[in-house]
Amino acid sequence: MPSKVVLKFRYGNVARSAKMLKKVEDMMERRDFLKGIGLAAAGVSMPGLVTTGKAAVAGARGKKPNIVMILVDDLGYGDLSSYGAKDLKSPNIDGLVAAGLRIDNFYANCPVCSPTRAALLTGRYPDMVGVPGVIRTHIENNWGYLSKHAVLLPKVLNRAGYHTAIVGKWHLGLESPNTPNDHGFDHFHGYLGDMMDDYYNHRRHGINYMRLDDKEIDPTGHATDLFTKWSIDYIRDRAKSGKPFFLYLPYNAPHAPIQPPKEWFEKVKKREKGISDKRAKLVALIEHLDDGIGKVVSAIKESGVADDTLIIFTSDNGGQVNVGATNGALRGGKQDMYEGGIKEPFCAVWPGMIKAGGRDTERVALTMDLYPTICEAAGATFEHEIDGQSILPALLGKEQPKKNRYLFWVRREGGAYGGRAYYAARYGDFKLVQNSPFEPMELYDLKNDPGEQQPLPSNHKMYAQLFGALRNHVIKAGAVPWEKYPVQM
Repeated sequence: MPSKVVLKFRYGNVARSAKMLKKVEDMMERRDFLKGIGLAAAGVSMPGLVTTGKAAVAGARGKKPNIVMILVDDLGYGDLSSYGAKDLKSPNIDGLVAAGLRIDNFYANCPVCSPTRAALLTGRYPDMVGVPGVIRTHIENNWGYLSKHAVLLPKVLNRAGYHTAIVGKWHLGLESPNTPNDHGFDHFHGYLGDMMDDYYNHRRHGINYMRLDDKEIDPTGHATDLFTKWSIDYIRDRAKSGKPFFLYLPYNAPHAPIQPPKEWFEKVKKREKGISDKRAKLVALIEHLDDGIGKVVSAIKESGVADDTLIIFTSDNGGQVNVGATNGALRGGKQDMYEGGIKEPFCAVWPGMIKAGGRDTERVALTMDLYPTICEAAGATFEHEIDGQSILPALLGKEQPKKNRYLFWVRREGGAYGGRAYYAARYGDFKLVQNSPFEPMELYDLKNDPGEQQPLPSNHKMYAQLFGALRNHVIKAGAVPWEKYPVQM
């Protein structure tokens, strides 16, 4: 049991009651406490419960685990061979899936980049930390500014004795005070910006956003190869230190532009008869990415730390259909609030701790849940409020009830969206979707209609329930600014 439990409640009457609650210092079970205040019997969901305390797990050798968090960019739910792709070979990612636990119902916190990254690194809904949309170079098309109140994952892990690094795409700020080092990372070797206009020259709007900590650098080579090499260098160096490390490895592949190395494209065209050039380029970019991830995993093994390393793999949002991605049988893709835009491949590997070949087909988890999950695995404690809930017990094969909670998605965008936001909300199997600011909301029963083809009537009881919960979330997030004040255009 944790040595200290902090309870925070955040919705409706529960939120008002929370003002009267103080820290609970005894060793009560969470379920018993909820029963004691009459909430468990009433079936009240507790989406904002925060529990902190010492972790009760350690690696196979009794050490704090190293943690490698691999986040890829715009990978479609159907664009791995382990997820059904027939024209694509991804043996290294498939190997991770086979070596650990796969969660079928894992979701990104947003159908686009920056918000999901904010959720991962803060454990909060992205609009609760000032990132409801994509952070970009020009103020006229920028839809986020990371809140100064956000406590990022590396700061918590640093306190627990971890050396922390990000190698790859940051996408949460282009200058101080919102750089990786500002927010607690001991080491940054990668790219500050959003997409690269070219995988080889690494520029965006003609600006070089490549950095080694706060120093501008201008390396040569394909971005995927660079991020792979820099990650391997970091792993080999830290493995010698005897101190646990956290490596956040956010690749920018397979985000557009779809620019695989020539030899990888030619290999796919030769192997897959009749494949279009558009699809072949994306397949090649993904296979090249898979090769890089395989090299990183090999470096972990060769450095002698594999048994003490937790590896987590997922994507920031769904695949971009118009560049050749496939999201399997799911509706929509990147930018969409339909399942194809937010449902992601996911696996976690930890030798001796997570059973190989596991598959969870029932649990629903989000990117923001990885923050408390990683903290619990690391024995890192915190007392600030988050929205995510640890799924570590489930990863370790321990009993963890699959309790329903209200879940929300938001994206604010410019262009044809006019700077407006659009949303989705879910409770249990029911999902309320607004796929653009100019479309009506639709209610779906995902259990019986996973393809989101048969909207339920608006007088369905779950429509009003989800609509009201979403309204309350929008009100709460409204207190968090998403532009730097004052705005100068």
